[in-house]
Amino acid sequence: MTVNKILIQIPCFNEEDQIEACLTSLPKKIRGFSIVETLVVDDGSQDNTRAKARQAGADHILELGRHVGLAQAFCLGLEHAFLALHADVVVNYDADRQYDAADIETITAPILEDRADYVLGERPLRHIEHFSLAKKILQRVGSSFVSMLCGQRIPDATTGFRALNREAGLKLTTWTQ
Repeated sequence: MTVNKILIQIPCFNEEDQIEACLTSLPKKIRGFSIVETLVVDDGSQDNTRAKARQAGADHILELGRHVGLAQAFCLGLEHAFLALHADVVVNYDADRQYDAADIETITAPILEDRADYVLGERPLRHIEHFSLAKKILQRVGSSFVSMLCGQRIPDATTGFRALNREAGLKLTTWTQ
């Protein structure tokens, strides 16, 4: 796959305490991409998320104006990333840094190798202390159900760490409108 530009999308709602550390933790260079940029999707934050994101060096900020929820913010961010900012690949990354930014290279490798159009990351669910036992069990049951429906092993169906190429992203944004 010939790619040029990767955009790391960070959906945010009242993340002023997290956004600077998140943005500074992200890689500036990623193997396989000549352009690495960030897009903060502000989901109607009532705090200083936007200002802190600008101060921390976000390349782009999409202000939604009102709180629409994570799923819609994700899709609106994809649409903006692929149509307005001309990204070839988008990685969705949570502001709370549940994931290791170094794994962005790992999650994009199947896309660069033309083995996948959409890749889901996985959190170490068993080791996340602030997740209750009930949440861990429900997560496992839900992921098993999604795996059964997809015919593929999906260990963390609700992960926010995702990578997708332009073709998959445009199909997804068209489907959600």
